[in-house]
Amino acid sequence: MQDKEEERSLVNVEHKLNKDGFTEDFRVMDGRLHTIGNDRSKGYSPNEVTIVDFYRFEGESNPDDMSILYAIQTNDGVKGTISTAFGTYADSDVDEFLRTVEDLGKNLDKGHK
Repeated sequence: MQDKEEERSLVNVEHKLNKDGFTEDFRVMDGRLHTIGNDRSKGYSPNEVTIVDFYRFEGESNPDDMSILYAIQTNDGVKGTISTAFGTYADSDVDEFLRTVEDLGKNLDKGHK
């Protein structure tokens, strides 16, 4: 099994997560997490989701060009991913939502591997 640091490309990580059942794409809108395309009308609040894992990626030409991919599971079993830039280009809505989830202690150990 590969170590997380060895999984260098976003495509490889997304492929692995898809095989592990993380098939939905999430977005944050109005302070709630929504699935793209298969949307629950009200979305999920921070206390209804758990961050299962996350992966950081640095840009090849600029180490400041970093993004983070989060593997997320909802309380009703929906599994998917959401990504955000790191630093200056970060999506403040996504960052605020995920920070709230982390503050609630909603981080699982990495049992999906």
